[in-house]
Amino acid sequence: MAKDLVCNMEVDEKTAKWKTIYQGKTYYFCAPGCKKEFESNPQEYVDNSANQSGHSCCCGGHHHH
Repeated sequence: MAKDLVCNMEVDEKTAKWKTIYQGKTYYFCAPGCKKEFESNPQEYVDNSANQSGHSCCCGGHHHH
């Protein structure tokens, strides 16, 4: 499983409809809004993936700690 860095949802790489490649790494998203948000500021999400950033999106921000 991959993590949607925007909303912290778990996303299955095999079924994810939305993904983007940033610095040679593929990121997967649960919704187009998350992909758009990531692409508008990818560095922020990559930096924040280590610590919970508190962003929420389309999915109501279900955070998995």
